[in-house]
Amino acid sequence: MSNSKDEIVELFKKKLHEVDFNIIKLPGLSSDSHFDCLSRQLFDSRRRIDYVFHIRDAKHVAARMEPISDLFDPLKAAVLNSRAGKIDEAYWLVFIAIHFGKHSKNGWDLARNIYGKLGGPGRWDWDTIVKDPTGFRPWLEANEQNLKGHRFSNHRKYESLQAASAEGTAAVFESYVRWVRPFGNHQNMIREIHQKVGQNPHSVFDFLYRSMDDVRRFGRLGRFDFLTMLGKLGIAPIEPGSAYLWHNATGPKKGARLLLGGSSDAKIGPKALDEKLVLIDGALKVGMQALEDSLCNWQKNPTHYEYFRG
Repeated sequence: MSNSKDEIVELFKKKLHEVDFNIIKLPGLSSDSHFDCLSRQLFDSRRRIDYVFHIRDAKHVAARMEPISDLFDPLKAAVLNSRAGKIDEAYWLVFIAIHFGKHSKNGWDLARNIYGKLGGPGRWDWDTIVKDPTGFRPWLEANEQNLKGHRFSNHRKYESLQAASAEGTAAVFESYVRWVRPFGNHQNMIREIHQKVGQNPHSVFDFLYRSMDDVRRFGRLGRFDFLTMLGKLGIAPIEPGSAYLWHNATGPKKGARLLLGGSSDAKIGPKALDEKLVLIDGALKVGMQALEDSLCNWQKNPTHYEYFRG
């Protein structure tokens, strides 16, 4: 973004007014403060996405891939692996990043310590996990006490490290391997999907999204974050063509209903909301992820701007 924040916010306000006047009525924007607040949330959401594009394009030191280093970052490690042609490892690192999340205080510590087997020897990298996915569970059970002080991010705060749990991290890892292994590897998975639905990034995203029903604990938010991250980092040729509001999208759905119906309880079905949001994004051109994220944050306080970290 070459313009200043205030200039971009004003541009979003102008575009929202144009949408309201020329494309589709936005009864939820009933005052200038509504327009201003949503425009600022749009700016923040788009900036978070632009930061991921920066990760995709920037230079990164090799220590970003080393779990023994405090510099370890699974997203930057995924980029470095992708550049080196290690595509399976890139996918796996993004999955680990989304499953554990980045904690507000402890950063990537949980992902780093599990991926790096608490300092080794060895790693829970893709080659290791795909050869013996059930081998992770006894390791986790043996190290539950050592991992007790580590925390998932806020978006993943209901996840569990309990090895015995049918919904814990061990079960999640096993289910992810079961999702990919029939294809042989991630690249073959994309090739087969191309053969089935073509190469349109929206169609491929949609196929992957729906097929992830088999991956435990990855509901709408988890799979949306995972797949959009793969696309933004340039690891997979995919992009969401809708906001997937039909799939348990509580916050974004409330925001879309407030925007399009004037109330978060407006009687507008999720598929109709998705179709209307596609029209809106055609004018705003921020992308569906930025649009659904900004609506989710905006509906929490639609007239008084508050910064959210995402």
